[in-house]
Amino acid sequence: MPSTVIGYARTSTLDQTYGLAAQIRDLRAAGCEKIFEEQLSSVDKQRPELLKALDYAREGDVFVVTKLDRLARSMADLIKLQDTLETKGVTLKILNLNIDTGTPTGKLMMNLLGSIAEFERDIMLERQREGIAKAKDDGKYKGRAPTAQRQAEDVKRLKAEGKTAEQIMVELNISRSSVFRILRAA
Repeated sequence: MPSTVIGYARTSTLDQTYGLAAQIRDLRAAGCEKIFEEQLSSVDKQRPELLKALDYAREGDVFVVTKLDRLARSMADLIKLQDTLETKGVTLKILNLNIDTGTPTGKLMMNLLGSIAEFERDIMLERQREGIAKAKDDGKYKGRAPTAQRQAEDVKRLKAEGKTAEQIMVELNISRSSVFRILRAA
């Protein structure tokens, strides 16, 4: 079976019709025979057309996007999507970056992007740990108090008023185990 060039176009809102039309135009110019399109934010948990496009892709196909941010919401998301495509034997083309994972240079560029993203994340986490340590030393960081524990006095008061654990759960919107944990500690 001959390979298919698959395009994926996405805009964040329904108002961006010109942006979507421009992506579709560029995908057609790149030789896309099948184009999946959607208009929703990439922060939405599910992108149904992206999932359909990934499901549609077969070994030897080429998956094309106009820009990296149209495909992935983060570098971690990009690496996950790239792994999915690679496992299926599908190459990825990102038009504005001139990246084609079907070539050695394209694979190198994707690996570099992934490595840089991982490096940036490690640096960010290190800075975060340093900031927390400094805040703790300065007495400004106590950590987040457990949500149910903030209501411990209310739990004890409601129990003293004769309420059942179930009634306390409903009234304070906390779990049964949290209610009993607080009462055991009292």
